[in-house]
Amino acid sequence: MILFFPVAFAALDSEGDRQLAARLQDRDPQALADLYDKYGRMAFSIIVRIVRDQGVAEDLTHETFLRVWNRMAGFDTQKGALGPWVLTVARNRAIDYLRSVDGRSRQNAIELSATESPAVFVDLEANLINSDRARQLKSAFVKLNDNQRAVIELAYFEGLSQTEMAERMKQPLGTVKTWVRTALQILRAELEQAVPA
Repeated sequence: MILFFPVAFAALDSEGDRQLAARLQDRDPQALADLYDKYGRMAFSIIVRIVRDQGVAEDLTHETFLRVWNRMAGFDTQKGALGPWVLTVARNRAIDYLRSVDGRSRQNAIELSATESPAVFVDLEANLINSDRARQLKSAFVKLNDNQRAVIELAYFEGLSQTEMAERMKQPLGTVKTWVRTALQILRAELEQAVPA
């Protein structure tokens, strides 16, 4: 199964992340290394899933952590969690790359069959899916049908709007909206059931 919703994995250690954020804001270079050790593989896995090129993904992962380092002064742990923010920056960098002229021309030059090898993602997924919460997320994701799973992946990994999804999938916009809404309802219900009282 493909890697999904890595941002949710990052929300598991909020106390450790608050301390790490404080060290980053104090400009502790070791804190940046610790941040990379903690989230580098997840960031890379998100980016490589989107851009489908390991070399580009490595560069974008590096850019992600530089961007986080440079923007730490404005980060507020009371308003958001560090891990999900880092992974959102990674996702946005990858989507920005795909939307750039350089990204589009490079993407057109890559053979799709060579970039869709599941072997690229197997080790990364095995290392990430090791917590109860991650297993719950995976179990919830399995409950979706193929269309619901496809729209969630298109929204998350490619940043497509519902209109763009409808065009890509050659389906009416109303149908795509229903798939998205139903998928989110199923995921929410499954995750709420899994949360201990």
